[in-house]
Amino acid sequence: MFEFAMFIVVIFTVFIFTQSMSTMVNISAKKQLFAVGLSLFCLTSLAQPQSITLEISYVKFDQQQPSNALNIFKTPENSGFMGAKLAINDSNTTGKFLKQHFTLSHFTSAKSDEFLHYLDAQYLQGRQIFILDAPLAELIKVDHWAKNKSVLLFNASESADVLRSTQCLAKLFHTSASNAMKSDALAQWLLYRRMNKVLLVQGSKVEDIELANSFKRSAKRFGIKLIDEKQWDFNTDLRRSTQQEIPLFTQTVQDYDAVYVADKSKDFAEFIPFNTYLPRPVIGSAGLEALAWHGAIEQWGATQLQNRFTDLAGRAMNETDFSGYLAVRSVAQSVHKLHSKDSEKLTNYISSDKFELAAYKGRKLSFRSWNRQLRMPLALVHPHALVSQSPQPGMLHPITELDTLGFDAQESLCK
Repeated sequence: MFEFAMFIVVIFTVFIFTQSMSTMVNISAKKQLFAVGLSLFCLTSLAQPQSITLEISYVKFDQQQPSNALNIFKTPENSGFMGAKLAINDSNTTGKFLKQHFTLSHFTSAKSDEFLHYLDAQYLQGRQIFILDAPLAELIKVDHWAKNKSVLLFNASESADVLRSTQCLAKLFHTSASNAMKSDALAQWLLYRRMNKVLLVQGSKVEDIELANSFKRSAKRFGIKLIDEKQWDFNTDLRRSTQQEIPLFTQTVQDYDAVYVADKSKDFAEFIPFNTYLPRPVIGSAGLEALAWHGAIEQWGATQLQNRFTDLAGRAMNETDFSGYLAVRSVAQSVHKLHSKDSEKLTNYISSDKFELAAYKGRKLSFRSWNRQLRMPLALVHPHALVSQSPQPGMLHPITELDTLGFDAQESLCK
């Protein structure tokens, strides 16, 4: 409607110009010209979009960070929120030309009841869009709370596969990459490099077992053979005994091409590279990792995004920051397109095939209709450089090769 009105304005502008240049303008024509000018003024006023102010809430459930031998892996407390804040700044740069303004609030709680109470209080005050940085159990509670409410929810941190396969939360969009997407990205790289035999090493925590199970699925999917599976449950101080413990632990009867490590909290993973019995590359929770975002990503305008984030936060952007950024940009881009802040309209548009998000990934991103997971390429990186990007060359799919990462429609119970 807005574009059509502007088209009419242009037509009347050309008409006025041609009329004013005519030398044969009589009194009647002048009156007509005045009427046309008045119509032009009215149409210009109608063509201006209505002013929109949209409030977005970033809500974090504060979890105790796991302790490990290497303190360098502590996640900044403002992870996620700073990415969302940068997206607000970027969105307002475009929004000021469209009379659209975006604001962001931030709330953190370590208590489940308090967490839900805040969401309810914000909803009663008129806020309908929430970015959630919370674990699986809290997301399930939030989805139950959101039933029959006009809200738009984004998961910016939880990577559990169950949310994309069996535990289908109707109100939740996922900008956080799933474990399955990361495992598939690594398995594709192994296949591309013809490293078909892998030793799997996993921790004893539930989250480590989930990572290991995710990689087992990917190995089966892409024809990778697991020659052995070992569980690390030693309590030794690896800073003193790495050279003695790791080679013996990774000794196997069969040869292997690579070692996959499932250790989400990095209790032991970083001690595996260069200490394996066979000199082989390490992937997974150490060595080569599959990440949605990393400081080494520089193509497709990513350097400018990295620089803007560093100026804002005083540190490098991490995965959770990027997920928060994507959530806000998904909302803002939809508001730019629809000229509306109605959560139902935004939800329908974001869920549709018409939605495309530019996100410094070399291609437009979109959400899967069956489980609302954001499709995206994943970077394969070691600590200081980008090695590759998955999907790997040659990966085929009837719709988009991005769906070779994670749960495809026929693999998910979500509809």
